[in-house]
Amino acid sequence: MEYDIAAIIRGYAQGYFLMADESDHLGWYGSKERTLIPLNENFRYPKSLQRVLNQDRFTVAVNRDFLGVVAGCANRETTWISPELQKIYWLLYQTGYAYSFETWQGDQLAGGILGIVIGGLFIGESMFYQIPEGSKVAMVKLVERLRQRKFMLFDAQMMNPHLARFGAYIISNKEYERLLQQALQLPCSLE
Repeated sequence: MEYDIAAIIRGYAQGYFLMADESDHLGWYGSKERTLIPLNENFRYPKSLQRVLNQDRFTVAVNRDFLGVVAGCANRETTWISPELQKIYWLLYQTGYAYSFETWQGDQLAGGILGIVIGGLFIGESMFYQIPEGSKVAMVKLVERLRQRKFMLFDAQMMNPHLARFGAYIISNKEYERLLQQALQLPCSLE
């Protein structure tokens, strides 16, 4: 099947996201509100995680094992990352839009965050871990990287208790669209 990468990127740039339903049918979804991870002093994390960060148990990498991160994110009892969506992520990776931000413990992939980058927007599609704290360290290090590279938005799409612990907050779709238009104009790079 042929995919129109430009059309897919346009969909994300308009505030929609791809998800598969229970029968693996892929569709575009929107939301009345959006969850953002703060890229300022409102970003926070549990004190116990600071101890892990101080121990330097993990190293970080970008796209060292993109397919491993996609597989890790999809490896759940119920997943919205269908085989077809995995193929699309691979094409987005090959065209420079999709990234895996990874934590490693030695030669083992500890965890990671799968995301799409368009301008100054990082869309967090999913995250996973194989080693405890692997994805949390990835979150802290990714926020540091996004700040350094002058990204404007870290879109986490939908709120959950895990994201709330990092200071994630909800904005209206109208406000999101306003910020989105500004973020798309920025020339940011994750690498």
